[in-house]
Amino acid sequence: MKKLVLIFLFLIPLLSIAQKSDVGNWFLYFGNQSFKKKWNVWNEFQYRSYNYGSDLQQLVFRLGLGYNLTENNNNVLLGYSFMKSENYIAGTDNKQNVDEHRIYQQYITKQNFSRVYIQHRYRIEERFFKNETKMRYRYFLSLNVPVTRKTMTDKTIYLSAYSEIFINSKSPYYDRLRLYGAAGYQFNKNIRLELGMLKQHLEKTSRNQFQIVLFNTIPFNK
Repeated sequence: MKKLVLIFLFLIPLLSIAQKSDVGNWFLYFGNQSFKKKWNVWNEFQYRSYNYGSDLQQLVFRLGLGYNLTENNNNVLLGYSFMKSENYIAGTDNKQNVDEHRIYQQYITKQNFSRVYIQHRYRIEERFFKNETKMRYRYFLSLNVPVTRKTMTDKTIYLSAYSEIFINSKSPYYDRLRLYGAAGYQFNKNIRLELGMLKQHLEKTSRNQFQIVLFNTIPFNK
């Protein structure tokens, strides 16, 4: 419990800055369940709001079936995701509902240098809307660094950061850039929790998001 308090204390400066700007809240759950040695099922849910816990912005559901090309690494995955968005119409307080279906393919590779854990993710998305289809490319780079221990083991406080760039297949090519920093706590080898801030840069605007993220890697065979 004391370690969780330290995580909140670490985030106080970030929250004080966020409250002075237009800040949303993202609650995220990421599940990655392995089975039959090299296979895994990805399952994800996100609740995104314009304000702290209220005023829905987007719901995200994502599933995927993956396979490790090498032991516990170099994962290729094919998946499906559904997005339900409630976007504000410019200059009004009214919203427009937008449903989006996606098919996506991705490749993840991991590296470890001393105390630094690195992950690269390359993703291609085919996006299906009511009256149009789009394609987008994403590159994600993340770092996890344990603080209270030398490695990411049980009962470890760690720092986390990532950046992700989104590129459209057609003009305008730049879609968005995300920058994220957080403090996390690894309860055991299968469960960890992060609290952090994300800055999302769109073509003409940017927005801050306070995030609470739960990771679950309990395998199916357990």
